Amino acid sequence: MLAEWEHQSMVQLTWPHEGTDWAPILDEITAVYEEMAREIRKREPLLIVDNILQPKGRSVACIPHNDTWARDHGFITVEDTSFDQKSKALVLLDFCFNGWGEKFEATLDNQINKHLYDQGFVKGTYEDHLDFVLEGGSIESDGKGTVFTTECCLMAPHRNQPLTKEEIENRLKEWLGAERIVWLQHGSLIGDDTDGHIDTLVRICPNDTLLYTGGDKDHPDLAEMEKELQELRTLDGKPYRLLKLPLPRPIYDEGDRLPATYANYLVINGAVLVPTYNQPDLDAETLRIVGEAFPDREMVGIDCRAVIKQHGSLHCCTMQYY
Repeated sequence: MLAEWEHQSMVQLTWPHEGTDWAPILDEITAVYEEMAREIRKREPLLIVDNILQPKGRSVACIPHNDTWARDHGFITVEDTSFDQKSKALVLLDFCFNGWGEKFEATLDNQINKHLYDQGFVKGTYEDHLDFVLEGGSIESDGKGTVFTTECCLMAPHRNQPLTKEEIENRLKEWLGAERIVWLQHGSLIGDDTDGHIDTLVRICPNDTLLYTGGDKDHPDLAEMEKELQELRTLDGKPYRLLKLPLPRPIYDEGDRLPATYANYLVINGAVLVPTYNQPDLDAETLRIVGEAFPDREMVGIDCRAVIKQHGSLHCCTMQYY
């Protein structure tokens, strides 16, 4: 499984529409998507999945969808290294997305990938794994044999029972080309619908660096996660370089605390799009810290206060292709 900072051919956005849960704030969320689209298109092609064909002036695939979380219904790309070659042979893994353990309707979302492939919007070898539930936000790869995930997500109800942890690990190693799977035992955010996606908690960066979410008094489990990371070693037996991200101050919607996180950034060609939450000191600190992990890329803040109203953030909205 390729690392996110590998050179990309395009990024996918699945566009909000009035038939999604975004309907009450459609104008607000559309403005955020437009900003993401502008920043992506400055640096690489953009693929839009829309429910109706509209003249948006960019590549648009007309495919009905339930919601917009491209990270979790999009293809997971791996490189075929089974034989020597000058150019990468890419394999597009199509896993089942079932609304994070059947919490939400995802029937239409689960059909997007095959439509994209059949219509020629994506290139590579199609591989059907629709009998196995796996979301892109639940796994992180360093591109050299290590894949991170969380036990609370992959072992959560209504995903892949009755498979055991060992059985799931063996399948991930085979399909993702991993030498090892790192299962984190701790870490979750209040208000999270995903059962603890790794991309809200810990992100793998170049040079054996881990960016991770710090905690507060309401998230003691994040301190336990930090201890896990301090004890981890690379495949070479070395400790990881750890960079702690602040946790945004509590943001509420109708009395419920939302799962805001700075870890949910997107790496694209030449830049990192970083979620911000109108908390100037913490936003600036985050841009500085993420910049330490990616010193050769521009840091671009995207206001994600609208996105977290549906309990996701910037990385959740996107999927990159190579």
